[in-house]
Amino acid sequence: MKKNKIFVACDSNNISKIKEIINNTQSSKIEIGYKFGLEFLNSKNGRNFISKLKSKIIFADLKIHDIPNTCASAIKAIKDLKVNYLTIHISSGLEALKAAKKVSGKTKLIGVTTLTSLNNKALKEIGFDKDVKKLVLHQTRLAKKAKLDAIVCSPQETKIVKKIFKKEIITPGIRYNSKTNDQKRTLTPIQAYKNGSDWLVIGRPITKGNIKRNLQILIDHLSQ
Repeated sequence: MKKNKIFVACDSNNISKIKEIINNTQSSKIEIGYKFGLEFLNSKNGRNFISKLKSKIIFADLKIHDIPNTCASAIKAIKDLKVNYLTIHISSGLEALKAAKKVSGKTKLIGVTTLTSLNNKALKEIGFDKDVKKLVLHQTRLAKKAKLDAIVCSPQETKIVKKIFKKEIITPGIRYNSKTNDQKRTLTPIQAYKNGSDWLVIGRPITKGNIKRNLQILIDHLSQ
């Protein structure tokens, strides 16, 4: 039976906390990877810690967003970390996506669509005139054109993204209930997998409080 896949969002710059998260999320029931964002990767000890992390699936959530040359140079600059997945904003444009893909090597390049913290109201404030779903579809076509390896989107858009993009789909914005914190477009883990997500990104519902117990709650939830 195919295992469910989870990226645990390690949203801290505290090395002891990160070690606690990793030590308490070992499981044979689900496949676990670890997502490190800007907070950790920009911290004093973060880069050094990742360079020594062996036999783990590492997702560097850098969300690169710049001109083509800088995007490519940033990827080259972290090549020594040998991360498995790396994010780039699709809104960097087709040329930047192609330049990044050209140098990414064995690292899977993930195109970030519209952040799950944004809704239609927030998009209008920024200056976008498309609604969320239309914008995500537009971005997905661009990611496909650039031959990216995976896409990050809200679980609410997975079904429509899957029609166009046949590679891996990674979805943050996973919640068990209506407490969405700073996320706007959320679903439960079961709903997200049902919609076609390959990987779920889960942070606070696992890392806040008793980590082992939280992971077991997730495993029980998925076996319903």
